[in-house]
Amino acid sequence: MSSTSFSWGIGAHVDQTDPIAEAKARETSLVQFFLGDPQGYKGPEIRYAGGAAGLKADAEAAGIDLYVHAPYIVNVATTNNRIRIPSRKLLQQHLDAAAEIGAKGLIVHGGHVNAEDDPAKGFDNWRKAVEATDLKIPLLLENTAGGDNAMARQLDRIAGTWAAIQQAEGAENVGFCLDTCHAWAGGIKLTDAVEQLHAITGRIDLVHANDSRDAFDSGADRHANFGNGQLDADEFVGVVRDAGAPVICETPGGAAEHSDDFAWLRARL
Repeated sequence: MSSTSFSWGIGAHVDQTDPIAEAKARETSLVQFFLGDPQGYKGPEIRYAGGAAGLKADAEAAGIDLYVHAPYIVNVATTNNRIRIPSRKLLQQHLDAAAEIGAKGLIVHGGHVNAEDDPAKGFDNWRKAVEATDLKIPLLLENTAGGDNAMARQLDRIAGTWAAIQQAEGAENVGFCLDTCHAWAGGIKLTDAVEQLHAITGRIDLVHANDSRDAFDSGADRHANFGNGQLDADEFVGVVRDAGAPVICETPGGAAEHSDDFAWLRARL
């Protein structure tokens, strides 16, 4: 059954070399990928043979929505200038590159402050980052799994970050990405996660649907294929259903494993 049978699509995080072929191999209409090294400051690179213009044109022709995940190292919240300033630069570079390929959004982690820092400094650094960045496409803030000083792990920190962002010029171009594994591992109960996050942000633009290998509030970010982790199946499916947003699976494996995950989820929706 094709994902187009549902009001929202179910896709996967794939290799960046040929996202169109990866989407077709999974019979899906949306994919997510990195542009370059997820652990490096080098800046984005387009590995698609046709370049940025070719990828945009080919995706549009195939009816495939593209999402880009920013490098993991981006941390615009930190008080450390040697990390924050390069992070802002890298974020802008990836927004520019993602816009060139016609991506629907750029997903970025919330980052963190140091143990001795007031979280309010991290919140305000997020406000400053949004104001300093040309948001050519939506920037989707993603909740994260670990760290006691994270900006987007617990609900109160997400609320503080979101409130600060709303004070920034350009805030209307910032959305939210809900990761189910991160929520569970970060200590957010799945039973009312969507309700709680809607109360804070008023929106969920994308769901990262992932089972979790680790226990509730463990702080461990280790994804599992659907039904193979510790998430309660009904609660997990409930989050996806209630969010009512496009779904990206960031689960282990390739096209076959992702197709199995899609089928598992569709059967329960």
